[in-house]
Amino acid sequence: MTTTPTYQVLVDDIKALGIEHVFGLMSDDTAVFATALDSAGIRFYGARHENNAIAMAEGYAYRTGGLGVAVIGRGPATANGMHAATYASRTGSRVLIIYGEAAASTGVANGLGPDYKGFNATGVLGAAGIRTFVATSPTTARGALADAVAAALQGGAAALLLPVNVQLAAMDLADGAVPPVSKRPPPVPAAPRSQAIDAAVALVRQSRKPLIVAGLGAHRAGAKEALEQLADRIGALLVTSARGKDLFRGHPCNLGIVGSFSHSAARRMIAEADCVLVFGAGLNLLTMSFGHSLPKVPLVQVDVSRSNIGRWHPADVAVVGDARLAAEALLAALPAGSNAERPFRSEETLKFLADFDIARDFQPANTARTVDPRSLGVALEKLLPQNRNIVYDAGNFLGIVPYLSVPGPGHFKLTSDFASIGLGFGTALGVAKARPAETTVLVIGDGGFLMTMGELETVVREDLPLVVVLMNDCAYGAELHFLKMRDLPVAKSVFPDVDYAPIAEAFGFQAATVRTLDDLQKLAPMLAKPDGPVFLDCKLNAAVAAPFMSEFHEFETRQH
Repeated sequence: MTTTPTYQVLVDDIKALGIEHVFGLMSDDTAVFATALDSAGIRFYGARHENNAIAMAEGYAYRTGGLGVAVIGRGPATANGMHAATYASRTGSRVLIIYGEAAASTGVANGLGPDYKGFNATGVLGAAGIRTFVATSPTTARGALADAVAAALQGGAAALLLPVNVQLAAMDLADGAVPPVSKRPPPVPAAPRSQAIDAAVALVRQSRKPLIVAGLGAHRAGAKEALEQLADRIGALLVTSARGKDLFRGHPCNLGIVGSFSHSAARRMIAEADCVLVFGAGLNLLTMSFGHSLPKVPLVQVDVSRSNIGRWHPADVAVVGDARLAAEALLAALPAGSNAERPFRSEETLKFLADFDIARDFQPANTARTVDPRSLGVALEKLLPQNRNIVYDAGNFLGIVPYLSVPGPGHFKLTSDFASIGLGFGTALGVAKARPAETTVLVIGDGGFLMTMGELETVVREDLPLVVVLMNDCAYGAELHFLKMRDLPVAKSVFPDVDYAPIAEAFGFQAATVRTLDDLQKLAPMLAKPDGPVFLDCKLNAAVAAPFMSEFHEFETRQH
């Protein structure tokens, strides 16, 4: 038998998983563990706030498809990180959050106290819907880690609580003992049932103007090629949810995004569809434009999870299975020449789509000292490197989403799963670490930036490649328009016009203030090949509201 500190055994088990990067903010109850990780060759990347540390792990997991690991402290640290832990649990990314925890009870009746960090982490994390595992002793520690890893690999966040005295206690190991944590083979894609395919085929055969909607699930299933072939066979147009953005980029029948981020050409063509096939998309309120984006026609929904079908919008035919396998099954059941009438593939339709230019889809509202966020997006589309990841914080400025393209859905990240601002910066840092050879762009409002600007130092200290585009409308933009639409005073939602570029420069960024498109154009060489971190303080015309603001107002008015 050999004796090893429990924390070192757990570190070795984590290393055996192939984990190379861990994100966190050490506390006195996790400092030894974090240091042991780094000493073992698992690089520890420290954030300036626990929320951002967890968001970093989620961003890393999202971009790699693997396991993202965060290590933070107990008590106040756990409370600090609840925002991001809840967010991570809702994204579906594989995230393991390791927390310090109060010493496990030793049975002493009158110990020293009080415990100023006392906090019911198990109760709070459980109430937030986060699967939680506790290492109650050295003999249970490895099993608790294995269970937490297995839960995280199923998708969503899992928490492991490590009491201080358990971490430091000696563990007896048999020589050559095999770690209980092991890599697991990826799950086998689920094939759809033939009866469901037959029902879907029956609807498609009656359609003259079919529409295919694809989401992030279709991308992760590798369904792009099969869906494009299916669209070509049945004469369908192609569109994605926001999270499936640019899956069909370059296809002549691509309409972009459906719903609240649609352009006018997409809205016009989608309204003409007489059948909709949905692959791996949730049909949430933004995809549905609060109930108005899709016509009331027969709808086929394909999803690997039965519980997702019809969850937010009714489905006439449910196909449970992998998106790629379902598309291939439909191809096999629909011979060449299916849907002989193909109005969506007429010369007139194809010319209309080819001639459409999103840059002419709005009337620019630039002023002498501010830019229209849509015009800013059109300009950045041309100036930023094409091989890029884009991570968005949340706010009114999300109206820029349709104007900035990415190579595919895996390069695009929204952080609105908890409907909050302030989660973009940490997520972008994790994405940047996952893909250091690509340019990662963080698009963030001034409200979310002020919550997280301490991470400017993290970018420089950890040498992470990042371009920060600060969408600075000197306001909580969404709340500003929320109040305007209700004819209420907006003063409390407005901020002073602060120049943040010198602050970013002080941390080591190349920084500039952008008040006009000419200001932006002068930065073209720097943006084409960013050398080190870049920060743009873009002053926006706050009068421009994102389309989803009016949709939300109309929906809320209907509800009440």
